[in-house]
Amino acid sequence: MASKTQKKPKTEDVPDVEMKDTEAQKPQFEIDALTIEDIKDHIGIIEKSVVNKEPRFVLRVLRQLASTRKRLNDAVLNQLTKTYVSDSYEFKANLLSFFPSADSKDEKPHARSVLTEIYIHLLGLISLLDNNRLNDSIPCAQALINRVMSVNKPAMHLLGARCFFYYSRAFEMTGRLHEARTLLHGRLRTSTLRHDSEGQAMLLNLLLRNYIHYNLYEQAEKLISKTTFPENANNNESARYLFYLGKIKATQLDYSEAFKNLNQAIRKAPQNAAIGFKQAATKLLVVVQLLLGEVPERHIFRDQHLRLSLQPYLQLTQAVLAGDLAKFSSVLERYSDKFMKEGTLTLINRLRHNVIKTGIKSVALSYSRISLADVAEKLQLDSPEDAEYIIAKAIHDGVIEATIDHEKGYMQSNDSANIYGTNEPLKAYHERIRFCLDIHNHSIKAMRFPPKSYNDNLEDAQKQREREQQDLEYAKEIAEEEDDGML
Repeated sequence: MASKTQKKPKTEDVPDVEMKDTEAQKPQFEIDALTIEDIKDHIGIIEKSVVNKEPRFVLRVLRQLASTRKRLNDAVLNQLTKTYVSDSYEFKANLLSFFPSADSKDEKPHARSVLTEIYIHLLGLISLLDNNRLNDSIPCAQALINRVMSVNKPAMHLLGARCFFYYSRAFEMTGRLHEARTLLHGRLRTSTLRHDSEGQAMLLNLLLRNYIHYNLYEQAEKLISKTTFPENANNNESARYLFYLGKIKATQLDYSEAFKNLNQAIRKAPQNAAIGFKQAATKLLVVVQLLLGEVPERHIFRDQHLRLSLQPYLQLTQAVLAGDLAKFSSVLERYSDKFMKEGTLTLINRLRHNVIKTGIKSVALSYSRISLADVAEKLQLDSPEDAEYIIAKAIHDGVIEATIDHEKGYMQSNDSANIYGTNEPLKAYHERIRFCLDIHNHSIKAMRFPPKSYNDNLEDAQKQREREQQDLEYAKEIAEEEDDGML
């Protein structure tokens, strides 16, 4: 009998196996060595920025900071400090004490610029904050800022702005944010005089965050009125500034301006990143839009990144649209701690009047005549007198078209006017046109054009043809020489 041969499995039948992360299989010392090599490349870019006087090279290093900080540890920072920080750097001994390591080698420090030393110091501060070593972070941050303030170079602007951010962050995490305010004010004045747009934008946002943290909205408004945000600041700082500005305007009852600023902040934010920022801005935008009497668009609550975080605000929107005061109170009681943590509770408390106005509007549309006692019962008000006062306020504000008979105690609704016979469509059309023009203007400002001297280094068509002809003749001469040598 012929032996049965086993069938070989087809490649299509083999299930796909997820490949394990090769980096996780490597020993820790190899991962640390790769991290040090990457940071060494970053240092080379910083040195190139200093030599060529091009600050844009530093921006390439700062963009990699989010991935670099995840691989930092005591051994890496100890080795970097010993290798790239000179002995004359005052805080070197403290950095080595913060990040002790028995495996690091004692090497003679390489001669590097002060920007490299500040960059290593910044990595150390970030590592302390990430590991929640807050007691060590404050002296480290203060020493870093003292070193930054002693350097006045164009290449220092971007790196210095990031140093001030983590300096403020260290004080915020320790609950001492108010102590950093005086230094930030002084540095903002210095950055303005030096035309340091990056530092000016960062410091202005840090001061606004400082004031908002302590609910000092009047001081924040005075700061905005006496300063000018730089137009050439990057989009991230512009988005933060617009968000803080929208929050300040909303608190001061300027809802139209707050709605405009928050819309621009969300538009300027990164599309595929900064999810937390977009969540916070969208929550505030929804509340402001409800205070304006408008309905937020449904697709906002269906976004995959915003759906869960906006669930309480969806229920709040439904209560406001229905004019249901009981549902509004229930949502407010259930999520009051969440609203307070997110800083929207004060604005949401103002929505109670909007809920009542919406309820009055629905009652006026449903009944041509209704008693004040029935209105108080439907809206869950305390007495008919309260209902009369609220209805009179709604009539005065133009929410409803009705009259009140005080003696007989009822409300008489008038025929609804044709809205297309008023200026409302024209106003709405004007707002849309202005919004589109703002988008166009901001897009033009965000474009970057080469300098006028860019075309000076380019060849025209005639010079290019002459150069190509010379190259061909030179190639023919070389070929003829080779042929003569062979003969």
